[in-house]
Amino acid sequence: MSAFSLKMDIADNQFFTGETSPLFSRGQAQQARHFHQKIAGYKPTPLYALNELAALFGVRKILVKDESQRFGLNAFKMLGGSYAIARLLCEKYQLNIDDLSLEDLKTRITEKMTFATTTDGNHGRGVAWAAKQLGQNAVVYMPKGSAQERVDAIVRLGAECIVTDMNYDDTVRFTLQTAQKNGWEVVQDTAWDGYTKIPTWIMQGYATLADEAVEQMAAMGIPHPTHVFLQAGVGAMAGGVLGYLADVYGARNLHSVIVEPAQADCIYRSGIKGQIVNVGGDMATIMAGLACGEPNPLGWELLRNCSTQFISCQDSVAALGMRVLGNPLGQDPRVISGESGAVGLGTLTAIHYHPQREALMNKLQLGSDSVVLVISTEGDTDVKHYREVVWAGKYPAAL
Repeated sequence: MSAFSLKMDIADNQFFTGETSPLFSRGQAQQARHFHQKIAGYKPTPLYALNELAALFGVRKILVKDESQRFGLNAFKMLGGSYAIARLLCEKYQLNIDDLSLEDLKTRITEKMTFATTTDGNHGRGVAWAAKQLGQNAVVYMPKGSAQERVDAIVRLGAECIVTDMNYDDTVRFTLQTAQKNGWEVVQDTAWDGYTKIPTWIMQGYATLADEAVEQMAAMGIPHPTHVFLQAGVGAMAGGVLGYLADVYGARNLHSVIVEPAQADCIYRSGIKGQIVNVGGDMATIMAGLACGEPNPLGWELLRNCSTQFISCQDSVAALGMRVLGNPLGQDPRVISGESGAVGLGTLTAIHYHPQREALMNKLQLGSDSVVLVISTEGDTDVKHYREVVWAGKYPAAL
């Protein structure tokens, strides 16, 4: 293949301290995983080694955690929503989550509750799924431009789903106001003053996938990854997973790269400044799950302290990752990865084919000994658009 250049702005983290948080430790992740293991149908999602792609790219290993296979929901997000709702109910009814499953909780709830949230798709689907398991109600708000297929997936789980005429962050504020008027419980994966407990639980729930990955790497004879690429919207998944990995391996022993779409790169901009920077406007990116303009303060603190670099990239980087994962090299396994799921692998691919490949490899300290972990956070949650990208070549890598 010929070289081509995709826009990727890379910023070194000048505010790195390596300081971890006891809220996002291995112990907290394992408590969350213990809860998830009691849910019917639980099994760790696959961690695939793309050995032939790694050889092509000149690294030792490329490992892809495939979250499209999470409880039949095509994305990882239910890990956070289900755990947070369970913790909320345990607190309300003075129960111990270590002793209970979702089924147990369902029998203990004595009043009908409604859980409200804002979503770009996957988080709302996870909240709707958890509410259905518990026999409760869910009301899900989505920002303008949300794909009908993602709306339909939420409605099929019995939730009410409303698409607003606002962007994601304004929809979050609208959801909060509406929930307060109606006495609903807000289950949101970002935090603000006076609202930190539930987003903390959500982030701890996300770390189940990281605990699985560490266990799976050990079974492969891999002591630790050298690099991890984590995509960010508000930064809840990136913060929860990186917090766990930094606790297990040490932040200074892991080259961690946070990747965002250029249209919604609030973490990248915050990383340059060393404090939270919000992004407004429509944030029209194909990476719908990452189209968030205001960082989660809980996730941001971890990302500021423990990330090595931040990347802001164009949509074609994610599209490239979708095509490479869906059309594997040689005997590598195929991964169906959606727009928000594929951007980490897309970044690696864009680096390999860039005219300045060597300089970019050096900047990210990638080499023949590198073991790179990426998280494919979703499958084809919008099948129509997935096919437009992978089959029809929408958002091409080179013009």
